[in-house]
Amino acid sequence: MKQKRIPWDQYFMLQAILISSRSTCERLSVGAVLVRNKRIIAGGYNGSVSGDDHCLDVGCYLVNGHCERTIHAEMNAILQCSKFGEATDNAEIYVTDFPCLQCTKMLLQAGIKKIKYLREYHNNEYAERLLNKEAVEVEKINLDPQQLQNLPFADYLSVD
Repeated sequence: MKQKRIPWDQYFMLQAILISSRSTCERLSVGAVLVRNKRIIAGGYNGSVSGDDHCLDVGCYLVNGHCERTIHAEMNAILQCSKFGEATDNAEIYVTDFPCLQCTKMLLQAGIKKIKYLREYHNNEYAERLLNKEAVEVEKINLDPQQLQNLPFADYLSVD
């Protein structure tokens, strides 16, 4: 018997989690999914510029406690839209961790109207003020373990 489908928020957040598994950052794996009209328009994870060294391979390039090599997941998703000509105005983003201040400003400039995140991560007070001022809907998503139990992952993991 087919199980009930998971809600949209969990569906998109699980994809952000899956995308985060491609992260090349040693310190935190972050994934982001940009969505418009219940359609994924881009995804991104935190990692190096294409063609550059990866932190997983050579270590982080830290300056004042921040890795200079890493592009954040949100930025990578927005840049994908730019590269392939996909509008971001009025889209929403699902991201595994609350966006940093720089990503928050970028998301506002890109016209993102909803930010849905899974984990708190050094939430910046000024970022929160900007989001309130611009009336961006911000919501922490909780994954329901009961519903996740019913996903058909096991069907795809069997080894023959």
